[in-house]
Order: sequence, then structure tokens, then C-alpha cells
Amino acid sequence: MQTHADYRLSQLDELESESIHIFREVVAELERPVLMFSGGKDSIVMLRLAEKAFYPARLPFPLLQVDTGLDFPEVLATRDSWVERLGAQMIVASVDDAIANGVVVDDGRTSRNRLQTGTLLDAIEKNGFTAAFGGGRRDEEKARAKERVYSHRDEFGQWDPKNQRPELWSLYNGRLHAGEHMRIFPLSNWTELDIWHYLEREEVEIPSIYFAHRRRVFERDGMLLSEHPANPCRDGEVVTERTVRFRTVGDLSLTGCVESEASTLAEIVEEVSVARVTERGATRGDDRFSEAAMEDRKKEGYF
Repeated sequence: MQTHADYRLSQLDELESESIHIFREVVAELERPVLMFSGGKDSIVMLRLAEKAFYPARLPFPLLQVDTGLDFPEVLATRDSWVERLGAQMIVASVDDAIANGVVVDDGRTSRNRLQTGTLLDAIEKNGFTAAFGGGRRDEEKARAKERVYSHRDEFGQWDPKNQRPELWSLYNGRLHAGEHMRIFPLSNWTELDIWHYLEREEVEIPSIYFAHRRRVFERDGMLLSEHPANPCRDGEVVTERTVRFRTVGDLSLTGCVESEASTLAEIVEEVSVARVTERGATRGDDRFSEAAMEDRKKEGYF
């Protein structure tokens, strides 16, 4: 017979508790944080955790999206729905505006996704943000596996993977010099499967394109890309209609989908549990430029 309450936490509860602790630490320690919110699954989980961390008060920081101009409409609709429900302040840093203002240069060859770096750094500097919450997880990609929870960025917004601060016993060092800032990753210890389990448990709104649907796609570099005026087919590429879903969302010209019949969160959990390739490795073309593509971009200031 059980004679006392069982206070042991489930795995999801432990992850949630750790992430909420990180949010509260940052707000207590750093002057002007911002949460990078795209409307994708990881940023939705991050925003849900922030909502819980400060409930019943409003979020004590604004949200920031770097808009490539090539985001999926379904994702933007979900972004706007969350912002309206929480009454949050939303800042949109537009790549198009950054090009027009000379902040970044569009040479016709560089992807909009890579132009996000300069756009983001400009937004952080203009608004004086000292910390930016990001939804990166260590299981996504090799460079992200190197990242600390508190990731220091110098006055140029750059990251040095060889010069990171120790985080023993979950103690975080947020000291900054003028012009520097921190990237904060509350989901560092989560996996893709954890994310989907949490979304299933919380029953929150996510973009419809994460679920199986019919879409006109074509194959390029081993990925299925969406048919779109901004992403025209090349010679030899043929558009077909298939039942697909997205594991991750981003610039539609570089983000692939996977063939899937998973139309519920329970089916997605089952599908992801047997996957052997991360979502970025399977469907993000911007990570395929080189073996160290992500690390190179993170050193420059990418999130």
C-alpha cells in the first residue's frame, strides 16, 4: 500500500521544469530578452513554456520573427493566432526590408534563409536586446550539439564554439560587455520526439502542414519541395501530387516534406519514434551546402 505521495516527475515534466527555470533565470538576470518565434513546432513549444513560466502575467518580453518573405502561409497564420491569444508584442524583421535598406545584400545566389543572419543581428542591435531565446535542440544537428544553454555572442554577434562558458550544476553565467548578447536555448535537452509528445499532451495549435495533406511537389537533391512561383522547377524536374507532411518549417524554397499518412499527433509520434534521420538532416536544404554548413552560419550569427 502506498503511504505517501509520489513526487517523481515524468520525463516531460522534468524537461518542462528545466525549461521554465531557464526562462525565469534569464528574465531575472538579463535586461532585455526577446523570444524568437516563427510559428514552427519548436518555437510553439518554447512559447507555451514561457506562457507557463510567467502565468498569469503577460510575457515579460516581446516576440521576434525574421521573415524571409518565403514562409509558408499556414505557419504565419498560426504565428498570428498565438500572438493574438497571448496579447504579445510581435516584432517582424523582414529580409526584404533589410535588402532595401542595405543591411544585407541580395546577390541573386544567396538563399533568403542565409540572409536571415544579417537581418537578425540588425534587429537585435536596433532594439538593444541582450538575450534572444531560440528553439534549437542538441539532437537536431552536430553544430547545435556543441551549443550551451547560454550561448555567448560577441559584439559582432558571432559565436566561438571553442570559447564557451561552463554550465556546471545548471549554473548559468550571463555577464556581458557592451554590445554583446546571449542566445538562450531552453529546449537544448529536448528531442524531436519529446517535442511531439509535449504538443500532444498540451493540445495546442500548430500549423496544419505538420499533418499529412495532398500537395504538389517535385524532387530535388533527394528532397520533396513544394511547387511555388518563388521556387520554379529546373530542367528534368517533374511536379506530382503526393500525400506529404512537414517535419520542420522554414524558407519554402529550401524546406522539404516527407511522404506520410500521419494525420494526428499520435500518428506523428509513432512515425518520429522510428525515424533514423533528424528533421533537419532529412528536409532542410540549407544544411546540405557543406559538412559544416550549420556551424559556419552559427559562427556568423545565425540562430
